[in-house]
Amino acid sequence: MISTEAGADARRLWDFHQMHHELKPCSVAVGLGSHDLGVADTTVGFYRRGMMPLIVFTGATSRTTQERMPRGEAVHYRERALELGVPSAAVLVEPRARNTGENIRFSRATLEEAHIDVSSVLLISKPYEERRAYATARKLWPGVEIVSASTPMTFEEYVDSIGDARLVVDMLVGALQRLLVYPEHGFMISQTVPADVMTAYERLCRQGFTSRLVPDRAVAGH
Repeated sequence: MISTEAGADARRLWDFHQMHHELKPCSVAVGLGSHDLGVADTTVGFYRRGMMPLIVFTGATSRTTQERMPRGEAVHYRERALELGVPSAAVLVEPRARNTGENIRFSRATLEEAHIDVSSVLLISKPYEERRAYATARKLWPGVEIVSASTPMTFEEYVDSIGDARLVVDMLVGALQRLLVYPEHGFMISQTVPADVMTAYERLCRQGFTSRLVPDRAVAGH
């Protein structure tokens, strides 16, 4: 359990991390791999609505997914999409990426190698990683329009899906730290963080929600 104050601060970060973009048809969707198979389900839902003709799933494995997704996040996402009826020809796999920057760079390269013209990208991630993914894509894929999207859900619904409120808050805090420190290393564009969000972030850090913070020495390795 977390305190009422921590919950309010976490909801403030949760709302900021989402871009609140208006959904629109795009040249391609890029689904960012993670432990959350819901990203694949959401991507399929957008495909069924005619939001894009082609999907790229991107992601290798990590310490949090190697047991659940031994063939790689992108491969498991693709298998899920095919199970849900998406044609095989409509799904490309980028199986090497191990961080958000590689997700973007390698997906872009995959599409270029396939001679796919891209003017806009529907970038689909976990809800609390929308802003991080958007900022990374804007830096590494200039010249295309980025539309951010995720599974629509509240902070409370996401906590219920994970089953660990403290872990979710830790992830929200870690994601915001990256928005603050990664731009100076060239990993993403810089974005203004509102004062109330910064206050909530600093208060959560003081309360010990820090397990997902990146140590200074590790930032360069991204």
